[in-house]
Amino acid sequence: MGDTQTGRPRGRRREADLNDARLMQAAREVFAEQGWDAPVSEIARRAGIGMGSLYRRYPSKELLAQRMRIVGMEQLVTQARTALTEEPDPWAAFARFLRDALSAQGPGGPLLPLVGGRLPATDEIVAAAAQLRAVLDDLVAGAHRAGVLRADFTAADVPLLLEHLTARIPVTDERATELHLRYLDMILAGLRTPAADEPTSLQGPAPDWAELSELWNAPEG
Repeated sequence: MGDTQTGRPRGRRREADLNDARLMQAAREVFAEQGWDAPVSEIARRAGIGMGSLYRRYPSKELLAQRMRIVGMEQLVTQARTALTEEPDPWAAFARFLRDALSAQGPGGPLLPLVGGRLPATDEIVAAAAQLRAVLDDLVAGAHRAGVLRADFTAADVPLLLEHLTARIPVTDERATELHLRYLDMILAGLRTPAADEPTSLQGPAPDWAELSELWNAPEG
């Protein structure tokens, strides 16, 4: 039951939510450091949670990793919707979303190299991906209509751009975020609609959503 005045979860629900958040961050860090074969016990230890509590919530490593994927997509959806709501200027909304997404990554680096291609696309994964695709389509389409974002940049470019911009760097978390945002500023300068005398196309075709799905999900069969 939530707090009747604030709507925030309390008691056991709040504790469960906090444990889940710690698990997600610990899993991301441990997978990044030790790869997919990292022991679940190390994730529990780093999160400060007993193995019994972990297994009651996630009976397998695969279920934990699937939840990581969903949480990551849900966070991006929230950030994109916030940017669209609070930033009336399309370019400001686009840049705000990318900065918010990078700033919230925390330690651990991108997820795609860790779990991409290992796990199936469940109904919940498909639904979360559809929500993310829809809001990124809105974000990019608004910038295109305003003529401020180069026309050959697509919504499907966004997830891979974020993956590229969140490389693990052997520095403090704060410094890593500073560097990620520094390189984002350079990228944003290149994403604005080019002037008449500048190159008008990017090298290579843009990814599409089917290609992203193939990167993330294990083959069916």
